Amino acid sequence: MADIRVQSADFDVAAEVAALQAGGDAGAREPGPHDIGAIVTFIGVCRNDGGRLAALELEHYPGMAEEEIARVAAEAERRWPLKGLCVIHRYGLIRPGENIVLVVTASDHRQAAFEAASFLMDYLKTRAPFWKKEYLADGTSGGWVAPRQEDDEATTRWE
Repeated sequence: MADIRVQSADFDVAAEVAALQAGGDAGAREPGPHDIGAIVTFIGVCRNDGGRLAALELEHYPGMAEEEIARVAAEAERRWPLKGLCVIHRYGLIRPGENIVLVVTASDHRQAAFEAASFLMDYLKTRAPFWKKEYLADGTSGGWVAPRQEDDEATTRWE
């Protein structure tokens, strides 16, 4: 079962990977990482957009965001033989260099872990109910970030 969290606090990537790896396959004979052969992590980080951006403010609908992320995670678990899955998405004021999202997938082999992570990020970018407002380095508001056509197009490869 996927570990889904929406939180304002930052996350510790190494701790999240270790926790997922420790879970492994409950049917394994030895304690530890068990049958996990591949772990893929994706970390989305707030960029400064060439010095233009001072911060992003991410808003969401509590409950709705978690439900949609869980739905997409369940689809990933149906499509690929995953041994573990963790998705953490932050909200609130996030400055350049700070983490926004973490996706960790674990499987027997790398291909499933890579594909599942890519699938999850494509759908998180287009379907998870988060809204981003830009705050510019000059002290003004850049307004709400519009959806990008290339993000929508990226999801078509999974249909």
